Amino acid sequence: MVDKHLHIVCLDVPYPVDHGGIFDLFYKIVALYELNIKIHLHCFEYGRGHQVELNKYCAEVIYYKRKRSVSSFSLSLPYIVNSRRNAELLTNLLKDDHPVLMEGIHCTYFLSQNKLLNKKVFVRLHNVESEYYKQLANSTTSVFKKMYFLYESRLLKKYEQKISSKATFIAVTLKDKEIYEKEFHVTDVKYLPVFLPFNAVRTKQGRGSYCLYHGNLGIPENEKAVRWLLSNVFNTLSIPFVVAGKNPSERLRRLAHQNSNTCLVENPADDEMNELISKAHINILPSFNSTGIKIKLLNALFNGRHCIVNAAAVDGTGLESLCCIAKDSASFKININALYKRVFTNEDIKSRKQILLSKYDNEQNAGQLIQWIY
Repeated sequence: MVDKHLHIVCLDVPYPVDHGGIFDLFYKIVALYELNIKIHLHCFEYGRGHQVELNKYCAEVIYYKRKRSVSSFSLSLPYIVNSRRNAELLTNLLKDDHPVLMEGIHCTYFLSQNKLLNKKVFVRLHNVESEYYKQLANSTTSVFKKMYFLYESRLLKKYEQKISSKATFIAVTLKDKEIYEKEFHVTDVKYLPVFLPFNAVRTKQGRGSYCLYHGNLGIPENEKAVRWLLSNVFNTLSIPFVVAGKNPSERLRRLAHQNSNTCLVENPADDEMNELISKAHINILPSFNSTGIKIKLLNALFNGRHCIVNAAAVDGTGLESLCCIAKDSASFKININALYKRVFTNEDIKSRKQILLSKYDNEQNAGQLIQWIY
């Protein structure tokens, strides 16, 4: 049998798996390796270092420095794209006729420049980047960051339109697929769920003892969600509320400590975070970004009990039936009070298994990806 080779170009080094954006990158590599794909991995490195672990799954791993200087700002190209221009990458991609999977719009500079016309190219859409940056602008309180995010969003919208016919696109949600079809008129966009480390639903029956929000608290969108919950939902509730995650700001610390029923767990280790999720009675995960898929929500569904979200957190994900969807602070409060009294049952767990295990099957999804590529 002839070996199947694949170039994968990553926007970052896909290991260690220490935040949501890395899950799909790393576990896709593992799943493809287990189906005997010979992976030629190209990573942009800007702080995560060279990772020996990747050599287990890849025929070769090549690192490129991301150019994070002022010179990477452009009037015509998004910074996330222009800072990943690298002539050596193009040379390496053109050495053979293997297909190319680009992880994120970030990696597509040479696609936009028509330098890969003789290659079969696929682009994994982690979200709709122009919309994501617009929503980042809405989440930050920094005037400088707001201006940057809005400028990047405008450039990204033009750029996404420019490359819309140059590759096959693979979205992580049906909503993102629909946006690419309607807004950018993409005719070849497919849907493939994210790849995950979870291979079983480990949710426990019964009752937990608190509500939980977890996530990287250093991300403006996540801080905004926590501040909203503390100021508008748990300001009048006496139910214990735990906030857990990396790098909370001093502002968030002060706000959390104003509520006597709130506990802030800073920078928990993986084991501690897993324990917090499994012992919670309700995972509360509103989002102010409606594109992409929320790994923290999937983590809560695979490992936690009840989940309360807003529509933006689940639109187009197929997970709507597994969550309680609240629309404003009043309905969050009503649903928290109701669910806090309701035991999580074996029937609830069966519903989770039926939906999650059929959709998030790494081997099945890797097989589908291989079918599309080859």
